[in-house]
Amino acid sequence: MKDYKKYYIIPETPETVYLALTNPLTIQLWTGEAAEMSTEPGSEFSMWDGAIVGRNIEFEPGKKIVQQWYFEGQDEESIVTLKLHPDKAGTSVELRHTNIPDEAYNDMVEGWNDSYFGALTDFYEG
Repeated sequence: MKDYKKYYIIPETPETVYLALTNPLTIQLWTGEAAEMSTEPGSEFSMWDGAIVGRNIEFEPGKKIVQQWYFEGQDEESIVTLKLHPDKAGTSVELRHTNIPDEAYNDMVEGWNDSYFGALTDFYEG
């Protein structure tokens, strides 16, 4: 198991970035795929046609999102924590993803950088 931590700068306010990460209609706009998402703790979510699935744990509007991401056959919970901080360029997103299976690590890092935060940044930079 491996952990991953990185900061991303998104050229929008923390409130707007929070909505982009939690509103299924906005998620669909920047991912190009339908999404199932709720800000109800304990609810399940699905993005990228089921490529990412899990359970929502905690929300602080405009500030924090905590989710459990599911990996098949995994014993320890893989937890994703996103903290949103105001930044002069918009929002600094602090990502911490724990307990990533070794065999999925490189794909997860690439996904975070390109498909997830890369796509979100491109969406706002237009």
